Amino acid sequence: MATYISLINFTDQGIRDVKESPNRAEAFATLASKLGLAVKSIHWTTGSYDLVVTTEGSDEAAMATLLSVGSLGNVRSQTLRAYSAAEIKKIIGMMP
Repeated sequence: MATYISLINFTDQGIRDVKESPNRAEAFATLASKLGLAVKSIHWTTGSYDLVVTTEGSDEAAMATLLSVGSLGNVRSQTLRAYSAAEIKKIIGMMP
């Protein structure tokens, strides 16, 4: 199971209804679960990004979830594939 870290910003539409953000986060977690993606954490942040979300699942589940949420127009995301120490050790072990 792959881990993903999503860096999220509110769109103009999303920030207008920012008070609904916690409810939208719950709806996101529900949708993600239905699509096979586990939400491990959601953090509202200050700085360059408004939220940081950590999820686990298949590439397909992550893509379907993020495309579905993005199509609602409240957020834009950049998603990074993350690797644990064990995973990166295995990858490094494959190097010649």
